[in-house]
Amino acid sequence: MTVVLAVDGGNSKTDVARVGDDGRVLGFVRGPQCSPDHLGLDRSLEILGGLVAEVGGGDDELAVLLLAGVDFPDEEDAYRVRVDELGWATRTIVGNDTFAVLRAGSERGWGVAVTCGAGINCVGVAPDGRHVRFASLGPWSGDWGGGGDVGIAAIGAAARSEDGRGPRTPLEQLVPQHFGFETPTELARAIVRGEIGREAVAMLAPMVFEQAAHDEVSAEIVDRLSAEVVTMARTALTRLGLSGAPADVVLGGGLLQAGNERLIRGIEDGLRSVGPQLAIRIASSPAIVGSALRGLDELGASTDAQERVRAELGAAVLD
Repeated sequence: MTVVLAVDGGNSKTDVARVGDDGRVLGFVRGPQCSPDHLGLDRSLEILGGLVAEVGGGDDELAVLLLAGVDFPDEEDAYRVRVDELGWATRTIVGNDTFAVLRAGSERGWGVAVTCGAGINCVGVAPDGRHVRFASLGPWSGDWGGGGDVGIAAIGAAARSEDGRGPRTPLEQLVPQHFGFETPTELARAIVRGEIGREAVAMLAPMVFEQAAHDEVSAEIVDRLSAEVVTMARTALTRLGLSGAPADVVLGGGLLQAGNERLIRGIEDGLRSVGPQLAIRIASSPAIVGSALRGLDELGASTDAQERVRAELGAAVLD
């Protein structure tokens, strides 16, 4: 039996699985994030190596490593060289984790995927194999979106509500209370002192989504996020010449897969003007399934094998 070592390395966790070419799951493990963008290449490989050993990997036929923070070809090459030296597989594919979201949510294997979790990213793949990618370096590459940016927007709106520069919003009370403070000013001072990090700020996103149902300020933040998702997807589709094609647009990551009604409706309305034939899908399978399917595609596995890995690996993640 030929075996695929599949990895989905996000900004908050890493999933590693070994699957046979018949779709059978041979092992699955979840660990901490291994993004080389945050940890550096050496530390990323150290964490991932421990997980690969735990799942029983080593000397498999194919390794598919789809990782957050691998955004440029030279980064892919550098990671692949080091993995080849470690001997995890005969052949190694390295790419961004958003490709895992695309394959997890689409049977076509091409289209556009937008992932929105801690940050935001987008990739596009044409039927002929052409790719479109974004730098995804945060504000330095023009990005806005993800839990961190939504949380910062909520904190800013709370502060402006407190001092009168902006409209009143329940966020004025709810945001500082979330961190155990009485006022937005107290919270802001704690953040400046380094007592609260960006990961904690990102946890405000569910509050903003909930308040958007009856608070105009929160609704504006959600609408901005939906507009950013539409802009990225539209740009990728246009650059690939797929605007009028029956392409899949897959939405993945914690913020999009949460299924907030206002957010998803805004995305659907925005993309409807791009192409009425677009199929907008919220990824129902976890991204690790997309990594495994990418490997099975390379091996020419059967449809039955693909369906089996969706079911078995999806269940393993839930367990």
